[in-house]
Amino acid sequence: MADPSSYRPKPGQIPDSPGVYKFRDDHRRVIYVGKAKSLRPRLSSYFQDLANLHPRTRTMVTTAASVEWTVVSTEVEALQLEYSWIKEYDPRFNVKYRDDKSYPYLAVTLNEDFPRVQVMRGAKKKGVRYFGPYGHAWAIRETVDLMLRVFPVRTCSAGVFKNAERTGRPCLLGYIGKCSAPCVGRVTPDEHRQLAEDFCDFMAGRTGAYIRRLEQRMAIAAEDMEYEKAGRLRDDIGALRRAMEKSAVVLADATDADLIAVAEDELEAAVQIFHVRGGRVRGQRGWVTDKVEAVDTAGLVEHALTQLYGEEIGDSVPKEVLVPALPEDPMATEALGQWLSERRGSQVSLRIPQRGDKKDLMATVGRNAQQSLVLHKTKRASDLTTRSRALEEIAGALGLDSVPLRIECFDISHLQGDDVVASMVVFEDGLARKGEYRRFQIKGFEGQDDVRSMHEVISRRFKRYLAEKERTGEWTEEEEGPADQDPTSPTDNAGNAGNGDNGDTGENGRSGPSLKDDDGRPKRFAYPPQLVVVDGGQPQVAAAKRAMDELGIDDVAVCGLAKRLEEVWVPDDDDPVVLPRSSEGLYLLQRVRDEAHRFAITYQRAKRAKRIRTSPLDDVPGLGETRKQALIKHFGSVKKLRQATIEQICEVPGLGRKTAESVAVALAQAAPAAPAVNTATGEIMEDDGGSTHD
Repeated sequence: MADPSSYRPKPGQIPDSPGVYKFRDDHRRVIYVGKAKSLRPRLSSYFQDLANLHPRTRTMVTTAASVEWTVVSTEVEALQLEYSWIKEYDPRFNVKYRDDKSYPYLAVTLNEDFPRVQVMRGAKKKGVRYFGPYGHAWAIRETVDLMLRVFPVRTCSAGVFKNAERTGRPCLLGYIGKCSAPCVGRVTPDEHRQLAEDFCDFMAGRTGAYIRRLEQRMAIAAEDMEYEKAGRLRDDIGALRRAMEKSAVVLADATDADLIAVAEDELEAAVQIFHVRGGRVRGQRGWVTDKVEAVDTAGLVEHALTQLYGEEIGDSVPKEVLVPALPEDPMATEALGQWLSERRGSQVSLRIPQRGDKKDLMATVGRNAQQSLVLHKTKRASDLTTRSRALEEIAGALGLDSVPLRIECFDISHLQGDDVVASMVVFEDGLARKGEYRRFQIKGFEGQDDVRSMHEVISRRFKRYLAEKERTGEWTEEEEGPADQDPTSPTDNAGNAGNGDNGDTGENGRSGPSLKDDDGRPKRFAYPPQLVVVDGGQPQVAAAKRAMDELGIDDVAVCGLAKRLEEVWVPDDDDPVVLPRSSEGLYLLQRVRDEAHRFAITYQRAKRAKRIRTSPLDDVPGLGETRKQALIKHFGSVKKLRQATIEQICEVPGLGRKTAESVAVALAQAAPAAPAVNTATGEIMEDDGGSTHD
């Protein structure tokens, strides 16, 4: 790990002007490329106290061994040079979106003597007009098949075209009227090129004028009693309308725009782009990337724009680009807009939609981005080969004898020290086993102490495992249980299936059929994990290891994964284990940690909501939920019920005098709730709700 001060430029060396900089490692490989409108403050920010840097930035500067820069004249030049260097060096710490070259395009080869319509993938070629990208090649072929009857442009390969020229016979499409057969001279090269240009104009969105022209020709043919010609024109118009219907109108003003949306979490981001031409969605594409550098949404958008338009010129860059976020610095936004305008050759509007159809469509693109991210994570998690590699990487990094087929992860959750709870999630063979999740209340002490909480939870979990192991006869006579084991403790082993407060319930708050023994009792913690993961760093790991040592558990590995730092801590080591950022093992550990956090915070919020909803009527014996609701409905609020006499309470259907007396006593003993206050006006509000904090 390099010390950034060893290669920090001397004061005054860094110019105060726009430029692009490169960080290199000790092998002279470029690991990061960045740009700045002023190099001096930007580069100086990398050489501050490491504790103040974002974890990903800290990793980058400690991996680097040198930094160099190039001065440019403007921010636009900096943007262009940054894009070129990222493409050239492929730096490991820059955001790089998955290449979208597999997306098919509808292409028209205007650079040929006889332009050809075809499906094309890969890098774009000069002189070829592209439309799309499309999600599937068959969608392109369906569109082309409808349009060839109106625009009979050549679609055959060069070999087929030359063979037709040699034999003087066109292919099948020439015979059925879906090709103008320039190979045998039915049309001149100029006439065929005009057909190809009309095809491009129609695909570019200039549809209305062409259809109106066909309708006028159809009307003239009908007036001249050329009914066969009028019928053919009618069918042509119908084919074009069907082709247009495949892409519905989304923007009524025939806008040409690209809409870009981003969905992200702490680890990955997905970008979706809708290409709208003539008010219709003509193409869609998406990328997914690992967030290997400290970058916000505006930064992700900037990276997407440079990758999307870095090699585009002319009409491939639309007049309008709509994005979800822009850089806070207006000068940076202006530089991006100027760069796009230079690529197009005319003014490009770069902005965030604020209202109307464009904002609604942006929301749709955003939902597509979110679904793309979810789908990517699902596919990555469910792939057997990937899961196997992840488990092998974890075993190798932690020095385990075998892969951890069962992983349990623990997390602590609370709200400022109140409602302290913990979660245990289980992953087997890299997949979540939600039926075996467990949740705990922290009962050993009051207040906020994540380390003590972790010690208590790990102790309780493995006490139950040892108790279950002894009950099923897996202990030999020579073996002794731990000294502090208490298998009959009401906190740990009471039969409480369904209440979720003592760690015996799963995701749905109840023990399922798969958790039953032959005698019908719940299988509580019957199987030990090969690896225990705790949400936290060195202190939490030490607490978990201490708890297991106290119980004599020495065959279960322990590690911790600290939030955001992406460092794996193991017991008795002062330095963390650093897994590669692209490691599937790290990705699996992060998924396990995030799932434990989700499960813990869900339980904590549910407990807090339950505590807030507590009513003095809860303590009345024999008063069920139905009759409580009847009381509240009859009197309107607990406050008014407290003021009622026993005779008035007896008027509620279903309540006898004995129950009414119990209600009156319970309300009299309960202290009245503090009055609610409107914080805006200072007004004391009347209690008219159905529950209290009493």
